[in-house]
Amino acid sequence: MSTVSNVNKVDQLLARTLGIAEDRVTDDLEYQSIREWDSLGHVSLMVAVEQEYGVEVDNDLTLALRSVADLREFAAGRERGEAPAAASAAEPAARRTVHRGLEGVTFDQTAITRIDGAEGTLEYRGYSIHDLAEHASFEEVAYLLVHGELPDAAALELFRKQLGAARALPAPVLDLARSLAHAHPMEALRTCVSALGAYGPRREPGTDESYAEARETGIALIARIPMIVAAHHAFRSGREPLQPAEDASHAEAFLTVLLGERPSPAAVRFINKGFIVHADHSSNASAFTARVAIGCRAGMTAALTAAVAAFAGSVHGGAAERVVGLIDQVGSPENAEAHVAALQGRGEPVMGFGHRVYRTEDPRVVHLRSTVVELSEERGDTRGLDILDAVAAAMRPYGRHGVAANVDLYAGLAYRLLGLPDDLAVPLFVVGRTPGWVAQALEQQSNNVLIRPLLAYTGPRGRTYRKADER
Repeated sequence: MSTVSNVNKVDQLLARTLGIAEDRVTDDLEYQSIREWDSLGHVSLMVAVEQEYGVEVDNDLTLALRSVADLREFAAGRERGEAPAAASAAEPAARRTVHRGLEGVTFDQTAITRIDGAEGTLEYRGYSIHDLAEHASFEEVAYLLVHGELPDAAALELFRKQLGAARALPAPVLDLARSLAHAHPMEALRTCVSALGAYGPRREPGTDESYAEARETGIALIARIPMIVAAHHAFRSGREPLQPAEDASHAEAFLTVLLGERPSPAAVRFINKGFIVHADHSSNASAFTARVAIGCRAGMTAALTAAVAAFAGSVHGGAAERVVGLIDQVGSPENAEAHVAALQGRGEPVMGFGHRVYRTEDPRVVHLRSTVVELSEERGDTRGLDILDAVAAAMRPYGRHGVAANVDLYAGLAYRLLGLPDDLAVPLFVVGRTPGWVAQALEQQSNNVLIRPLLAYTGPRGRTYRKADER
């Protein structure tokens, strides 16, 4: 048999066993890269290999034959009369590399967001964050993330109506937000998002949420999460939430309920731009959490509840709330250099600087600062802006070493200029991030694999149980 016919034979075997078209059998196809080649599909493929080639596929060979290239090489070797090679992946635990925090590990592919940390590049589905922040509406960006393309005028109008129709919260969830008026906004938000799951579409027992159902639920959550944040703030401020105008934009509707009055154009522009720059950031901790949850087929609402819970952590989204205190700690622009020196001298971080991904200034910073400038001038108060600019200047020498301004630096000040308490910094970040979480969860569901990393065990072994009175 020629090499070409041998390749065709194994390709046909793989396509037939997995139930896919033969033109999908390409060099980059491998185990878990498509839905059909899951763990059960791999077992079926190994059985087919046994039957076709008259060999016993043991555990080592099962681990070795995990890609089209592996299978083609195996088939060619059988034609040459060679014995199957064992799996190089089956290495002793002592030689395994441990990537703490999954640092540097690429766990999947994505078509949503591209980040180049060295160049300071951020793109949503190929569009620069700079173009989107300056020219797009939040609704356009949310549509882009969820559906994959920017909408035309008709699709955009329909999407706006879809968001508007979904804004109303179920009465029990609204009552729950009212009962949690004493709680931190993130605690209330996590609890109320979870409660929304009890008021979604009913499915037959034992059935999983379909992709279409997950997308519909995700769009509803994009509309409802802002209303939870705004309603909770209204309740703890001693007022009832207003009903936004039906034709209000996403940003305007949110601010109307949050502030209890019609917002200024500058405030709407800031919120629109802020939501856009926060909309997605690839596989950050909360997006990964959403993927893990929906990868378990827990559903869209569960995935976003998990994402909100992860985002609240002090080293993730929770850092945004801590940055606002920097203004108070510094006090005046003249103190910035000494404050930075004191923190560095104690080995403490300067909040609002440094990022796990970027080695240069976060590309989102310039857009948030521009809106803070506008809000500061509108309110005749540039003190906070002057302080943060002075801190940024004092931190410039560290920027050459990858510790530059990040997205949190100016966001909190903008919320203060809107008259909002500091503890709303994180929930407002969540409102903007929701479309990204939905898009990430949908992408995970569309080609799902259960996310199950390993842990390298370092504890004791072989211990013998003794009864309590013998210990």
